[in-house]
Amino acid sequence: MNIIGKATFFIFLFFSFTSLFGQGTIIPKGNDAYHIMDRLEIKTGIPASFHSSIKYYLRKDVTSYAMHIDTTFENLSVLDIKDLNYIFNDNNEWLGLTEYPTTLVGPNESETSQAKMSQTTARYQTRERPIWKHFYKTPANLFELDRKGFHLKVNPMIDFKMAKDAEDPELVFLNKRGIEVRGSIDDRIFFYSNIVESQARFPGYVNRRINRDKAIPNQGFYKTYKSTIFDITNGVDFLNSESHLGFNVTKHVGVHFGYGKNKIGEGYRSLILSDFANNYLFLKLNTKVWRFHYQNIFAELSPVGTKDVVGDNILPKKYMAAHYLNFDITPKLTIGIYEAVMFSRNNNFELQYLNPLIFYRTIEGSIGSPDNVLIGLNGKWNILNRFQLYGQLMLDEFKFNELFIERRGWWANKFAIQAGAKYIDILGIDHLDAQVEYNVTRPYTYTHRDSSASYSHYNQPLAHPLGANFEEVILKLRYQPMHRLVFDSRILLMNYGEDTATENWGSNILTTHNSRVQEFNNEIGQGVGATTMIIGLDASYQLFHNFYIDAHFFYRKIDSENNALDNTTNYIGGGVRMNIGQTRMDF
Repeated sequence: MNIIGKATFFIFLFFSFTSLFGQGTIIPKGNDAYHIMDRLEIKTGIPASFHSSIKYYLRKDVTSYAMHIDTTFENLSVLDIKDLNYIFNDNNEWLGLTEYPTTLVGPNESETSQAKMSQTTARYQTRERPIWKHFYKTPANLFELDRKGFHLKVNPMIDFKMAKDAEDPELVFLNKRGIEVRGSIDDRIFFYSNIVESQARFPGYVNRRINRDKAIPNQGFYKTYKSTIFDITNGVDFLNSESHLGFNVTKHVGVHFGYGKNKIGEGYRSLILSDFANNYLFLKLNTKVWRFHYQNIFAELSPVGTKDVVGDNILPKKYMAAHYLNFDITPKLTIGIYEAVMFSRNNNFELQYLNPLIFYRTIEGSIGSPDNVLIGLNGKWNILNRFQLYGQLMLDEFKFNELFIERRGWWANKFAIQAGAKYIDILGIDHLDAQVEYNVTRPYTYTHRDSSASYSHYNQPLAHPLGANFEEVILKLRYQPMHRLVFDSRILLMNYGEDTATENWGSNILTTHNSRVQEFNNEIGQGVGATTMIIGLDASYQLFHNFYIDAHFFYRKIDSENNALDNTTNYIGGGVRMNIGQTRMDF
């Protein structure tokens, strides 16, 4: 029995004896709610009812928190109020919520803070003139049904953009079209699903990455695409979808079964678990009690991509079991501990890893130490209602003596570190926000002696897009002078070492570390040294709810010790988006 069969069996067996309570649908990646929630938690000092390091947020949690701030916090700017209105419009199925769950309560405090309201209040907005009486009755949804015991929201998804690189005779082009559906049944079962068909012609550096990994970054399988209309000869065509089913087994324990992605962390990157790779199948358990949020993820992954398999054959499988315990030490200080194990068992799941509480390292040792175990630490600290400090530490392997005493550059001292800071309302300027982030990863981190057990899926890293053997600085500046207009700029500086055709210097995590060049004297940037600089500027105007007109400037320059790898990308373009986040290839 594979992981799906086992998971389904245990879920339905447990549900046979348990009452169900709804937990809500997810908010997709790229939605404005993520930046809004981040800002409001820093600015107000009010602890959220959810742990922000665990992505992706639930609509119920976000709406509840927004209602609580709207009810209790007085020092909101005009733009803050409009941000809250965006949340209310985007999640109007939850405006009948009757209470705000408080995560930080003492033994003598109430567990809930009342924030009663109904759909007749100003928070619930309708359009005076729906399209053909049935479409866009509310600002956010093309079509919706709200009935007792059932709600349904249906929306189109569009991302069309074109750009011209001075050094490239063909256009940079992206055309995504899709549909998303979300809803609930009896306020107990919640579902979200989308399907997106895409054609694209990426810049040259992205095409080189596709050829190397045999997969589109953030996506998976693809086929070639040509267009006489846009004069494109070397494009790609790909189809992808995401689907989630959620429900709670008790008031504090929720189950989430889906095909999609997960992310842990507050940063632009995550060195613990990112959403860079292709979608994958997972079963997720969320336990929220007092100041704790404990999450288990059991995932079915693939060590290769479709183009690695000849003919119409099923991809080989590998698996991940991970758990993350997040704890609010104070209303503004949070720390989380992460552990994951990657393994392959001839397409069979290791049943011992189904234990949701045990320390995986003990299992890995007891069954012969064949698997790849990683341990991580995540934290954030909101201070002075203006700043957030955050960071991560990921440990793959290390020896204390080699790391701190001998310091000989032993190959197996494998770790990654992130340190970052956010500053909102810079110098008192409303909605002028900055972020700085530093990431560094030692050579061979995330690798394993069995290459199929590397920390990857579908030939793509589950952490940082660069894999390992790099250091990176990210500077971001976001300014929202008015509710509908946003300027978002970023500068990324990356210093890394690449492998050669015959030598493994620890950059490509898909390669077994048994093929390493040397035991000692390993350092960050070894191999073929290279530096990449990215400068990006995006301007977005929200014409109406979740419909954006975009303009883009993008500059990328790589300077490598191997002159043949030097490359410059420089384009200006624009497009429109609807109910979909920005597509960025920042690597």
